[in-house]
Amino acid sequence: MSLEKKLRNIGISAHIDSGKTTLSERILFFCNKIHAIHEVRGKDGVGATMDSMELERERGITIASAATNVEWKGTPINLIDTPGHVDFTVEVERSLRVLDGAILVLCSVGGVQSQSITVDKQLKRYNVPRLAFVNKCDRTGANPYKVKDQLIEKLGLNAVLAQIPIGLEDKHIGVVDLVRMKAIYFDADGGLGVEEKDIPADLNSEAEKMRENLLDAISMFSDELAELFLEGGEIPEDIIHDALRKGVLARGIVPVFVGSAYKNKGVQPLLDAVVKYLPAPIDVDNFALDLDDNEKEVLLKSEPTLPTVILAFKLEDGQYGQLTYIRIYQGSIKKGDELYNVRTRKKFKVGRLIKMHSNNMEDISEAGCGDIVALFGIDCASGDTFVKPGLNYSLTSMFVPEPVISLAVEPVDKKAADNMAKALNRFAKEDPTFRSYVDEESNQTIIQGMGELHLDVYIERMKREYKAEVQTGAPQVAYRETISKRADFDYTHKKQTGGAGQYGKVVGFMEPLSEGIYEFVNDIKGGKIPTEYIPACDKGFRTATKKGPLIGFPIVGVKMTINDGQSHPVDSSDMAFQSAALGAFRQAYLKAGPEILEPVMKVTVEGPTEFQGNIFGSINQRRGIIVSSVEDGRSSQVEAEVPLSEMFGYSTVLRSLTQGKAEFTMEFLKYSKIPKTISEELMKKFQEKK
Repeated sequence: MSLEKKLRNIGISAHIDSGKTTLSERILFFCNKIHAIHEVRGKDGVGATMDSMELERERGITIASAATNVEWKGTPINLIDTPGHVDFTVEVERSLRVLDGAILVLCSVGGVQSQSITVDKQLKRYNVPRLAFVNKCDRTGANPYKVKDQLIEKLGLNAVLAQIPIGLEDKHIGVVDLVRMKAIYFDADGGLGVEEKDIPADLNSEAEKMRENLLDAISMFSDELAELFLEGGEIPEDIIHDALRKGVLARGIVPVFVGSAYKNKGVQPLLDAVVKYLPAPIDVDNFALDLDDNEKEVLLKSEPTLPTVILAFKLEDGQYGQLTYIRIYQGSIKKGDELYNVRTRKKFKVGRLIKMHSNNMEDISEAGCGDIVALFGIDCASGDTFVKPGLNYSLTSMFVPEPVISLAVEPVDKKAADNMAKALNRFAKEDPTFRSYVDEESNQTIIQGMGELHLDVYIERMKREYKAEVQTGAPQVAYRETISKRADFDYTHKKQTGGAGQYGKVVGFMEPLSEGIYEFVNDIKGGKIPTEYIPACDKGFRTATKKGPLIGFPIVGVKMTINDGQSHPVDSSDMAFQSAALGAFRQAYLKAGPEILEPVMKVTVEGPTEFQGNIFGSINQRRGIIVSSVEDGRSSQVEAEVPLSEMFGYSTVLRSLTQGKAEFTMEFLKYSKIPKTISEELMKKFQEKK
């Protein structure tokens, strides 16, 4: 069997603390990639293998997605462990872009949590087939049946149990395989051995009932199975496996597996399922855009003899230079091959070719279809497409969300300034959601990101990895300005100097745009403004939207229409019409009912029910709107919409209100209008600053 048919590219995605990294560690161990298991918050101070960054080990969280390769029963698997924290969402996006299948890990107590919903949206965006693994079945309150129901209700997935647990909480000792109708026990010496036995008598009827549900669900994907099922005949195992695989590949079914990664239970059957049901590169349709043929979609084939097409999906600046993670979609590459970067239009030679195992590397001489490997010393950006010279294909890049928070950073001395510049340059190249710029007015360096933790991690990395001592200002929210009504403009830009003058007149109106940031409409009839000056008008309007007059933030939701104007045969120019458009925008803006918008976050707080009142109070104090509240025995989940400006320092407040027992996650939801009193305060501050 060719490598393209056997290889699996899989990712592990989940809500924070569902046990993703613990599961990755067990997979590495059972595939003989490592010889000792390290825990995420290891007492040995080592930390998990896939959390190679010192910060990840200290905080017990995954910050950067890590790649490794293992082999399970002769099948090579490229495994990517992704972060669960919403601040590092781009790491999840870039991993899913190159994966063929995923394991969605859920906590058997917490079930489908807020970040599970976000991760599921991302899996759907990239059409990634998945298996679900209900982890932590040894915990008090474990209920995999409830989690399976939540997958159906909350995520709209056709989830069906492929296993049921033998015992729960401290009595969890194994699983029942509903395909083979066998009980699987994991050795008392840490689950390293697997023993198959008959199903315990007390679980027989439950297993029969659940198997029937499973067969009923997958009968849609196999006529042969449906026939046998209706006749009540014996159904061979291979027919069930084939139907399950078809259902998973069509994203029509999500088989649910159970276990406890921490206690080494359920990992080996899950690896069997990865090989049996998740797609190989050859099973997945990937498309590129042919830039020579009006960006027509072209189907890529997992064949090593075809011209090479590669996506650079992640960059890392290490001690030996830039490391570029790539996924080969078509063709193959060898050391010394010549490739062409479609974006930069430059050719380069493949030097060192590497297989990654977390932060360790192994030199290889060639790589084929579906492989996820790394190149050294290539100058490129995240999302670039590399092809065999002669092709002009581009792979669609991943979705990159806009940053919502900014922070002023200042180096303490000249040496720190040099080091900070190097760090910012590297971070911005590696992470598309991290941006930095110098504010023209204050001359301060501003960094932007997805949340407090996101920027916090980068500041800490600046200090540790670059020895750049920096001071930070207060976090600043990424506000926006917009308009609420239509306003007309009629503006003439006229300048007479010694030589040629400047002349341009634009007439039209601005109005609110219901969806989108900015739109330009050219409604000029009879050449009142010559065609060559129309783009200059658009450019002038765009320039005006970069900084609003109320508080100096970008203007969004504006539609600009020009319907009249005037030019001068000698004095008109691009520059004159740009200036005219800029003046016209400013003339109309203050008449169009300008308003300030603020980012509103979707906040999910989870904690013991006894503290629900305190949680409600803390959200109400922060101008929050409670959307829903679900009580589930001893724990409750509160969903709310809260302005980002009110969320700074919330983790400390929440800890003290709930004796450290509650946790929260938040992600950007929308921009909405700010209350008048706060709006006036912000405008006053902006005027004082000016």
